[in-house]
Amino acid sequence: MPLTRRDLMKRGAAGAALLSTGPYLSSALAQTSDLTIAYNVNLPSFDPTVGPSAVNPTIQGIYQSIFDMYIGQKPDLSFQPGILTDWGWNDDRTKVHMTVRSGATWHDGSPVTPEDVVWSLERAGNPETGNPIQFVWGKIGGFSIDGNVVTADVKEFEPTLFKWMAFLTGYVMPKAYYEKVGADGFEQKPIGSGPYMVERFERNAYLALKAHEGYWGGPAAFKSVIIKFVPDASSRVAEIDSGKSQVVFDITYDEFDRLKAKPGLTGVTTPTSDIAMIFINDVEPMTDRNVRLAASYAIDKQLLIDRLLNGYGVKIDTLQTPEYAAFDPTTTVPYDPEKAKELLKASGYSTDNPVNFKIQTTRGFKPKDYEMIQAIVGMWRKVGIEAEIEVYEIAKHYELRAADTLAPAAFYNWGNAIGDPATSTGFAMFGPSPHSVWDGQEMIDMIGPLWGEPDEEKRIAGYRLVDKKIAEEGLSIPLLQYVQPIVFSDKVSVTPNVSGAVLPYLMKPAG
Repeated sequence: MPLTRRDLMKRGAAGAALLSTGPYLSSALAQTSDLTIAYNVNLPSFDPTVGPSAVNPTIQGIYQSIFDMYIGQKPDLSFQPGILTDWGWNDDRTKVHMTVRSGATWHDGSPVTPEDVVWSLERAGNPETGNPIQFVWGKIGGFSIDGNVVTADVKEFEPTLFKWMAFLTGYVMPKAYYEKVGADGFEQKPIGSGPYMVERFERNAYLALKAHEGYWGGPAAFKSVIIKFVPDASSRVAEIDSGKSQVVFDITYDEFDRLKAKPGLTGVTTPTSDIAMIFINDVEPMTDRNVRLAASYAIDKQLLIDRLLNGYGVKIDTLQTPEYAAFDPTTTVPYDPEKAKELLKASGYSTDNPVNFKIQTTRGFKPKDYEMIQAIVGMWRKVGIEAEIEVYEIAKHYELRAADTLAPAAFYNWGNAIGDPATSTGFAMFGPSPHSVWDGQEMIDMIGPLWGEPDEEKRIAGYRLVDKKIAEEGLSIPLLQYVQPIVFSDKVSVTPNVSGAVLPYLMKPAG
């Protein structure tokens, strides 16, 4: 049966009970750690392939520390071998082939095998396991193994299949161990084949990792790592300011500029594959095209970047960044508050008789997220839109989005580390997708044929037309491409990652 939210909470609680060392991070544990990182999100579950947390881009840095992906990515997002060293289609794209790495081991010392890869892919493609990307994984089947080579039949052509093997839920899981301990046992004592092993875990507090010395990619430079769960941005600032953590990220840019100038600290900013956007739900009053477009035209995106983000950000008008495959700079949404007023007037609204709706947002999850929405609400008020702000945790966003019960407007950061339009525009705007809340038939008709389009040039061109239609109809409000601020001790060398995943494996002692 599909996993329920209650199942995940029960399993997470069981895991916390076994892995916990107490309610607080002990000073002895902190002192023996080589590296402490303050993370901006909690870890709800250890299984990186099921449930809402599996599609949370921010958690992927933790998952990638413990588990290996089928296909890896370099910090610049280019693909590289992971557990698979070779992969591809046959000439008529009716079969796929994958070569499994020799020499990779699970954290219990047993080898990673082709059977693990097949079991992981079959499990991901089974609609009963609760994988939120099942509709991708289920498009191959009929697996066979010959030595280290796995082949499978293509049930339905999926042009992004191998890209997904380096993306959300694309993790290889340990068949024999999982079948031995079960889902609950796995939460209590998870193992992967990644560069770090789980040592201790305290829910909502911290995760202690130790290096997997037999890691196929070579042992990590830092032998022990503590990841503190610090959702509050000001608390993350205090962590690095006090020296309790050596690495923090996604703090405000004011604090980033202050901290990087402080003796003993340094910092980097990197444009990431994450974008800030506002979901538009097809409920009243967003069924009115004039209201949607007015909400778009009234936002001065560059002002948000300059005033709130200290200039750190790139204005966007589609659900693509310049690094994405379908980016089209000719599709634009102007800042035009007078046009916004005209549109609202045509629907009977004005500053004296404003249209009202709710907008949901996180607070402190991303730099100035709440303040950005406050500013947008102020811009809307000037044209005849009165919006009520509701603050929620990021986990609540996933719950509401999956149930298609988001507010008429909802702020979110969309991650797309593989840069494909299917994984930005496609999933965000295709009504049947569990990641979309816009159910309009026009989007379904435009995006539907693109899922299996074998002509790559035609597929990308199709998504550009979809983005143009979204802009013309105001079906979502893209805001900006994030620039990730990372502050760290000058005793640590940090390699920034365009995916936004903060990976201890990419860190080493400075000097």
